[in-house]
Parts: sequence; C-alpha cells; structure tokens
Amino acid sequence: MPEPTFASPVTSKYTADVSAPLRLTDESAMEKMVVRADIGTAAKAHLAVEFAQSRVSDDVLIAGTRPDEWFLLGSPEAVTAKVDSLPTEGHVSFVDWTHCRAAFRITGAEGGDALEKLCNVDWSDNMTPDGAVVSASVAGTSCDIVRHDIDDERSYLVLCDRSFGQYLFDALLDAGREFGLAPG
Repeated sequence: MPEPTFASPVTSKYTADVSAPLRLTDESAMEKMVVRADIGTAAKAHLAVEFAQSRVSDDVLIAGTRPDEWFLLGSPEAVTAKVDSLPTEGHVSFVDWTHCRAAFRITGAEGGDALEKLCNVDWSDNMTPDGAVVSASVAGTSCDIVRHDIDDERSYLVLCDRSFGQYLFDALLDAGREFGLAPG
C-alpha cells in the first residue's frame, strides 16, 4: 500500500516573513515515530536518551517524552534508518505518528516569552536548557515541547494532536505577536 500524501493540519494561508525576529513554522510533515522500550532492553540503551532530554543522532532528533518512550523526529529516510538500527529484543514497539501529530517550531530569542503566555512552564535557560523535553498544556492543548536550538538560536518544537493543529498555530501566532512573531 502506498504511503498517504501528507496534508498539513494548518489549512489557513499566511504570508511568511523569514526576517522576523521570532518565527513560527509548520514542521508537521516531518516523520514522527514513537518508540517504547522497557528498562533493560538493548533498544533503550541504543537510544541513549533519558526522560525529559533529547539529542540528535544520525540526523534524527530523539526526544525522551515519557519514561521508556521516545519520539524520533526527522526526515523519513533518517527516521527509518534509525528505527531499522534499533535492537528489537524484549518489549519494544514502534508506532508511526506522522499523520496524527502536528509539529510547529518557534525560533528566536523571545520564543520562551511567547510560550510563557500560553503555558505555565519556566522557559529560562536554567530550567529548560537546549535539549530539554517537557509535556505541558499550551493554550489548553496537551503538547510535547522540545527545546532544540538551531545554529545557536533558541528554538522550540511544539507537538500536539493533529486535530488541534490549526487552533494551536493561531494561538501561538497571537501570543507571539507582541514579540514580533510571524509565520516563517
């Protein structure tokens, strides 16, 4: 069966401004694989990421979203290669969440300030440094957020259920407006 064509959960049209000091981009098309592996499995050791932390390995962002659960995020080729490299002995499972989760990136120095308007998490460097992973309500929507700086610029990857995608995108734009947030 052929892979279904990806359709963004963001259906409204926006004018991009890549020069804005704070940018919001729709990265929902990235591959999103959930891996669950019990304590003591070779897969858990191979992932080498603890709960609430993340790292990049072979062009895949590995985020420890819950105890014994990880998101693998990246291009379909890179995520497939990473999944294929994981040992499967013991209790290990893989679920492709690409089409059921939205993913948005807020990039810019005041990204944490914009998120704090919608979320009760302290986004300062000492509380959520680069690599931190948090699950929290953002604008009343259950989200997983990964602080994943790009080229030394502060950046947050916000993931939510696809059905809330358009709502959350608009809520993030509205909250970040005072900081110069624009679609990127």
